[in-house]
Amino acid sequence: MTGADVRDLDPGDGRFSAPSVARVPVRRPTTSRQVAAAPALELPQSQLAADWPEVAEHLREGVVVCGPDGTVRHVSPVAQRLLPDVVVGGTLAAVDQLTSLDSHVRHHGRRLRVRRVALSAGRSCLYVEDVSDSEQGADELAAERARSAFLAVVGDKLGNPLHPDRAAAAVVRLAVPTLAEVAVLVLAPRSGRARWWRACRAEDETPTVDRGVLAATELPPAITDSLRGVQPHTVDWLVEQAIDAGWLPGVAAHEVAARLVPLPGRDAPAGVLLVARGAGGRYSEDEFDLVRTFAARAGAALTTALLYREQAEVADTLQASLLPVEPAPAPGVQWGTAYRPAQAGLRIGGDFYGSHRLPDGGSVFFLGDVSGKGVEAAVFTGQLRQCLHALHRVEQHPAKLLRLLNDALLETTLAHGQGRFATMVLGVVRPHRDGGLGLTLAGGGHLPPMVLRSSGEVEQLPLNGMLVGVVPDPRIGQVSTRLAPGETCLLYSDGVTEARGGRRGEELLGADRLIQALSGCHRMPAPALAERIEQVTCDWLGQRDHDDIAVLALRASGVGGRPQRHLHAVPTLAGPDPQETTAR
Repeated sequence: MTGADVRDLDPGDGRFSAPSVARVPVRRPTTSRQVAAAPALELPQSQLAADWPEVAEHLREGVVVCGPDGTVRHVSPVAQRLLPDVVVGGTLAAVDQLTSLDSHVRHHGRRLRVRRVALSAGRSCLYVEDVSDSEQGADELAAERARSAFLAVVGDKLGNPLHPDRAAAAVVRLAVPTLAEVAVLVLAPRSGRARWWRACRAEDETPTVDRGVLAATELPPAITDSLRGVQPHTVDWLVEQAIDAGWLPGVAAHEVAARLVPLPGRDAPAGVLLVARGAGGRYSEDEFDLVRTFAARAGAALTTALLYREQAEVADTLQASLLPVEPAPAPGVQWGTAYRPAQAGLRIGGDFYGSHRLPDGGSVFFLGDVSGKGVEAAVFTGQLRQCLHALHRVEQHPAKLLRLLNDALLETTLAHGQGRFATMVLGVVRPHRDGGLGLTLAGGGHLPPMVLRSSGEVEQLPLNGMLVGVVPDPRIGQVSTRLAPGETCLLYSDGVTEARGGRRGEELLGADRLIQALSGCHRMPAPALAERIEQVTCDWLGQRDHDDIAVLALRASGVGGRPQRHLHAVPTLAGPDPQETTAR
């Protein structure tokens, strides 16, 4: 017979129908397939029968040979270890029960791969291989890949939210259903109150998320301990505490398995994550390791979001303190303002305006522009405004007050090495008995104010002077004028006249176009006039970049301070013959 017929041997029989010689492999193979494929050498049948047990012992697969009647004729040593209930002389029933199952079966705690081969003369052979280690490794690899994929999704989803509420909702939503059927996140208390988010598994696999607030004194003890840095994830009464808090409604304590893990923060836990699922799905150590890894990433995301919120709150507070302050109400004066920073996202810039009341009923008012843009310029304007707030209490004369401000700014800029300067118009306004206003203005390198007379004429005041904060004794210009009831004085920054636009986007708005825009506007209230100047400037700019824009208008409101009510149509910037209609 040939080497391929070795599988037809019946070592337990001792009788062979083949010739007296047979082919057997020269090298001892490790599997039954290699037995059939190996080079053969002619040996007597008696020697083959004697060598068969030793050959079968070195096969990786166990071999069970059954006769035509189903009786087990031979069980190799490997098969004896894997199938201890299959013995020589036994029936085929036990073997048939195994082979009727899937090719991968569990038997005595092992994973076996079973393969049955029909032999000649009604006999059969069962090959059994232990695949426990390989399949366990494959399962572990698949589980690790699933964990890595889940954590990759977590990193992607938690890398975007910078708001604590959105980050917290994303955390509990991601935890269900991979980690739990119910997930509850409790943030560290703030101002005596703790906010919580909960996600529950739904039938459509999309978790439902709700939220609530608890007083810090009402938090379950396990949550409080975990927020203090203790990790009570094995507390036996954790489920009862979660039920009492209302987070696990409609379930009994024995029906739920829950674990608790803190979310790392900067100095203390940023929060606590409670995961729970049916009692039949208790958390293994590997599963809880995944929960801890998830909690670490969730804690990092929440810490970032909380830090961003704190920084945003600080930024908002600082920005609010650096924004121009609306002028203080003054007798006989109607104020109008407009402000548009160069960087709209910051809301602050280098232009500023404001006013301070004087003991005699008058007011100090000012509008200026510091060098630079953005945050640094806004900080410098804050310093300048603080100086003015202090200095106007000791000096009310505009030119002298501007010189004092110049000296203070020089000390500040030299001390900090900033080298910044400012342009400014600073004035004092006092009401007259007839409803008019008396103005005295000092100039420090700023654009001259314009006055809208009751006749409709636009007058540019001859005010000049040197920059503030550059030299110790600058030349300060000063001019006085009177506003009759209904007349307006307009102060503006260079962001108005130096706005670039037009057809090519390179033409400056300039003083002439500004005067044209003011023509016919002498009856407008101060707020409407300031808004018009801002709108004209923005229309000229289009969507182009621009400098900081600031406008301050003060109008003599008349006796009693009651402005005239009116509807007023104003001309466009290019209109040659403005038409006015008024209604009182």
